Order: sequence, then structure tokens, then C-alpha cells
Amino acid sequence: MDLFRRGMSKTRGGFFGRIAQALGSSTVTEDTWDELETLLVQADVGMKTTELLLKRLRDRYRRDGITRPDQLQKALREELRNLLKPPTPLNVSGRQLSIILIVGVNGSGKTTTIAKLANRFKNNGRKVLIAAGDTFRAAAIEQLQQWGKRVDVPVVASQPGSDPAAVVYDSVTAAQARGAELLIVDTAGRLQNKVNLMDELRKIKSVVSKQIPDAPHEVLIVLDGTTGQNALVQAQGFSEAVQLTGVIVTKLDSTAKGGMLFAIQQELGLPIHYIGLGEGMLDLILFDPDKFVDSLFDDDSE
Repeated sequence: MDLFRRGMSKTRGGFFGRIAQALGSSTVTEDTWDELETLLVQADVGMKTTELLLKRLRDRYRRDGITRPDQLQKALREELRNLLKPPTPLNVSGRQLSIILIVGVNGSGKTTTIAKLANRFKNNGRKVLIAAGDTFRAAAIEQLQQWGKRVDVPVVASQPGSDPAAVVYDSVTAAQARGAELLIVDTAGRLQNKVNLMDELRKIKSVVSKQIPDAPHEVLIVLDGTTGQNALVQAQGFSEAVQLTGVIVTKLDSTAKGGMLFAIQQELGLPIHYIGLGEGMLDLILFDPDKFVDSLFDDDSE
């Protein structure tokens, strides 16, 4: 089975499955619109994005003379696809050293995502280094070092409680000395409302840009797919501290609310680069809007 379809089975069988049922009656009525609105919101598409979707669908309903629910479902699939933009390639080529800053709250899957990213780039022939910039928790450093060994990528780390910006400074220096092409920087799992932690994140970004003027080249936020709309709040908080350039959504295989990706794209205006569809090293995959939307519906709903 396609990895997208397998990974999105909970979402497909949950609210989006109920959307298919709601559009399975003989005629489109006002109740159909009401039920569709409720289910889209429950699937974490978000109120703002749901309203936009319904407006576009109602316009098509009138313009195209849609009368049957299966026609409406086809239109829904097309409009959902229109909400998503294909991700542009990460800006990590064309220079001696590229730096990716990874941010996100504790528990989002940030550490394992860094390992999977590092493994991906290493398998594509890139020389990668990881910086253990989350110095607030000893466990975070140890976990990253273990992952580094597992994927055979060096990790630059210091003692717990060290100045994170100093660790990152040392990591950039080490990456340059070792001829690394890519440095992936872990940061503490900061809560977006903790001012001092956000200031620390700004400091790390400042240190990096002083060593390499145009760095960091990407600032990616890792969002837990099971947290739904709360992920949007997190991302908005982080974007106020640092200029986010893209999103990685994890644990989508563990939720029935995969509709959050539409809200992320619409309300944040950020590209979704990767999604996590399992715990395996190869289950962090490039986001594909077509495959993603298709995976939300049963094959026979074409």
C-alpha cells in the first residue's frame, strides 16, 4: 500500500470518512452544507480555512450546476488540493556550509526528526553535522547523541546547562573545520509563551548569522500532528521570535485530524516540507499535496 494511504488511514477512516458518508446521500441540501462544515472543523481544517473552502464550494455549486453529492465530493477534493502548495526545495545547496535551525516544543518529535533528516541528507551524499543546542535537558543531549550514532552522523554537544548559543557557535566552527556541507541545529523545546526562551532562540540565530552572514538558511518548525489547532498557536508564537521558513509535521499516522495541514498552509503561509507517517527511519517523507489529498479519501470516491 502507498505510504501516504497507509500513514493517513486514521484520518481517512475518521472525519474524512464521515465526510464521504455525508456526501453519499441522493441530493445536496442545506443540511449537507451544515454537516460538511461541522466535519471539516472537527477534522482540524480550522474555522477560517473551512469558511474559505465552503465559499469556494458554494460558488462552484452555483456556477457548475452541481446537484449530486458525488459531484460535490469531487469538487471538495479539487478545492482541498488547491489549498496546498508543493514545497520548494530546501535552501541547503550552492554554498560551503548550509545551516538548518530546528525549533518546536518538547514532545513534537523534534529530536527524532533531526536524526531522520540527517540520515536523509547523508544518504543523498551530503556531509552532515548535528548541533545539540538543547542544553536545558541532559536527556535531550543524550538522546541526540544516541540518534547520531544510529545514523552515523557526528553530534557536537556540551555539558547540560551550557550556554546554547556557545554550543551552536562551536558547532558552526567544527562544521567548517571538518568540511561539513550541512549543519542541523537542535534547539530547546521552548514553549512559545516563554519570553526568556524565545530570547535565547533569537540569540542562537544571531550567533549563527554573525559567523555566516546569510545563515540560518532554513528555520523549520516541527509540529505534532496530533495536537491539531494548538500547533498553529505554537507556530505563530515561534514565528514572532524567529522567521520561520517551513514546517515539518510529525505523527500524522497517529491522528484522525490530518486536516490541520490545510490550516497550517493557509494561515501560516509556510511550505510543508516533510511529514512523519511512522516511527521508522524512512517514514519522514517529502510532502506531496496530490498524494496527501488522495490519501484522505477512499479509492472508490474518485
